[in-house]
Amino acid sequence: MQGLGLQSIKKNPALIPLYVCVAAGACGAVYYILRLATRNPDVTWNRSSNPEPWQEYKDKQYKFYSPIRDYSKTKSPAPNYEN
Repeated sequence: MQGLGLQSIKKNPALIPLYVCVAAGACGAVYYILRLATRNPDVTWNRSSNPEPWQEYKDKQYKFYSPIRDYSKTKSPAPNYEN
């Protein structure tokens, strides 16, 4: 394909910022997907060791960014089903 090889970048160096921006966006998307897959309480990877993983996040902050409130200091309104 024309425009995607190293030779075309040498001929047209104005494409370098485009490649950098696309690569940065792709890396950011991959990071966010991996973060959602590992940190989100809705995703369970090993159900045998922890059958109720949402109980771990009862007093933790799992939002990506919250400028207004610190969720680690507030009590969760979720009911306790263990008792």
